[in-house]
Amino acid sequence: MSQQMHFQPAPQGPAAPQQARNGLGVAALILGIIGALSGIPMILFWLAGPLGILALIFGLVGMSRAKKGQATNKGVAITGTILGALSIILAVVGVIVTLMAVNKAVDEVHKEYEKQSGSSSNIKDLGAGEAAKYNNGLEVSVSKPTPYTVDKNTLIDGHTEGNKAWKVTVTLKNTASKPYTNPLMTTDAEADGKKSEEVADDKHGILHHDFEKTLSPNESSKVDMVFDAPPTAKELELKITPDLLLDPANWKLAL
Repeated sequence: MSQQMHFQPAPQGPAAPQQARNGLGVAALILGIIGALSGIPMILFWLAGPLGILALIFGLVGMSRAKKGQATNKGVAITGTILGALSIILAVVGVIVTLMAVNKAVDEVHKEYEKQSGSSSNIKDLGAGEAAKYNNGLEVSVSKPTPYTVDKNTLIDGHTEGNKAWKVTVTLKNTASKPYTNPLMTTDAEADGKKSEEVADDKHGILHHDFEKTLSPNESSKVDMVFDAPPTAKELELKITPDLLLDPANWKLAL
């Protein structure tokens, strides 16, 4: 009988240890540190927020790997997660603070604009002699219209044969404590709802450019203006914008 030979398998050594996957935990810590430092100045919220979100995600994944035995830096991942959350909180606070600062700045600009424009009293449907008062200290008033005789020899423009001409005196007064410089006034007039042309002649010319260039405190400047109107017109409505940044005021003047 033949003998059968039995071979025992060679003993196997222990399995090679699996390499620790610590990369995300380390990344979470680095991003968390940078995010938290970026969030402290508030103004870098746009950087702290995204970095914090990445740090939070990487840290949670790193903690999960450590729990499964795939990573050995659980403490690093936890620290990165905490710093990521802190970065997000700082970013949110930065957004709130920035919005508050922007709103405050806008309010200040709006208040300054309102101070330089707008009115502190009614500027609509004013009567003869009534003043439109502006927040910057400027006051505008218009006198009662008086008939004006147009001399054909000095007439330049604005008068239609058969119409009547009416003269008003416009007064600008600076009630502020500082000078008012270069008032540039524009006018628009209607007689009984129809456009009324400003009469220009050698005597009156283009009058609304003839105010004093600078009005000292409590100083006034006056100019005469002449407007053309149909002979049957009963009312002259005059709209005056005393300067580019100011609201227009209007007067309804009986003829």
